[in-house]
Amino acid sequence: MQGLSSFKRARSSEFVVPIWFQLGRGWRRLPRDIVVVMARRSYGTGQLFVRADSNGRETWYGSWRVGGRRVKRRVGLKRRPSTSDGLTRTQAEAELRRLMGTEVVLAGPARKTIEEAGALYVEHLEHVMERKRTTIHDYRGYLRRHLVPFFGARPMDKIDRAFVENYLLAKKRDGLSSKTVCNHLNFLHGLWSFAIKREWALKNPVALVDRPRMPRFKERRIQFLTREELDAVVRAVPGDVLGSVEAPLYLTAAMTGLRQGELIALRWIDVDWSASRIRVADSYVRGAFDSPKNHRGRSVPMADRLAGELERHFQASRWRAENDLVFAHPVTGHVVDSSKLRKRFYVALERAGVHPITFHGLRHTFGTQMAAAGAPMRAIQEWMGHADISTTEIYSHYAPDPTGGVMFAQKAFGDPVGALPGEAAPLPGF
Repeated sequence: MQGLSSFKRARSSEFVVPIWFQLGRGWRRLPRDIVVVMARRSYGTGQLFVRADSNGRETWYGSWRVGGRRVKRRVGLKRRPSTSDGLTRTQAEAELRRLMGTEVVLAGPARKTIEEAGALYVEHLEHVMERKRTTIHDYRGYLRRHLVPFFGARPMDKIDRAFVENYLLAKKRDGLSSKTVCNHLNFLHGLWSFAIKREWALKNPVALVDRPRMPRFKERRIQFLTREELDAVVRAVPGDVLGSVEAPLYLTAAMTGLRQGELIALRWIDVDWSASRIRVADSYVRGAFDSPKNHRGRSVPMADRLAGELERHFQASRWRAENDLVFAHPVTGHVVDSSKLRKRFYVALERAGVHPITFHGLRHTFGTQMAAAGAPMRAIQEWMGHADISTTEIYSHYAPDPTGGVMFAQKAFGDPVGALPGEAAPLPGF
């Protein structure tokens, strides 16, 4: 017979106790957190044992191996004598078999860290999904500078909702904007979906995390130029070498709504004189040519004034081949420096005495002026290359009122015929 001297310590504060000792005559209260192990079982059927807490309440636990990894799960409370609460041993055995048959557990080789899965995910996005070069560059930056240092070597199946929320809070404390943090969470959501399909993770904790709310900006008015202000800025362009390119470039930006990268990448073959249209096929971003935003080309109507200005620029330029850049550097024929272009634009605004706007404000100039001319919102969306109509609708307030609201306002609150100036119209019923 075994005695207490044969007990083996299971953990620092646990003992493995033979079942006969629990049931025999010599039963007395055992030390806290006791683990009681059942009799030896056949291979592959797992292990069932009892753990008692400091209050003496006992719980069934089961453990088994998957791919060389030991898995332990709580089975349920153990039934006390003369009660109906908890599980008997037969019931605990059945529940253990159910857990072993239904619970999915990742084997060791299938587990991936954020760094390992992230590298494979970005490669998939680059070569299979063919995401834009700038997007891939941003994703690699997320991994290198933020995600890998925070999550470290922890496997993805060990990262829960609380861990992801801690990442969100840490990045907000670091001063990242809500939009940037949302971009990180969107990338993580896609990464977990990618991992689940490949059985590197079981569930997506990012789906349970609330996104930070975008801040309400103080400046709600669109910054743009009127036609008179645009003319003043074009006149304020200096008459130096770069000025010969900047004047038609500013005019094209305001009269077509092209983004800065699309303007820099515009070639003479894209200017359709006979159809009075400018076609957008390329963009120059971060030192390389790429497709336009959203991978979509488009064409924009060209006003007669702009066509005449581009014709004069064409005749004066040294670079007039079909594949030459419209706004090439006058000396080298290469792309102009976008940073220097923006700085010189701000100088021209100041010289013209015009309120300061960003270079992107020239794009807003196109949107507001086209809306004010009565162009349909869907057409403006297509011309500007917006993926979502809600982006274009910021210009709807500048469009003519289709409801005839001014007429109704005048009828409701204007002076009646024959009334003296300043004399209010009588209200109905008075």
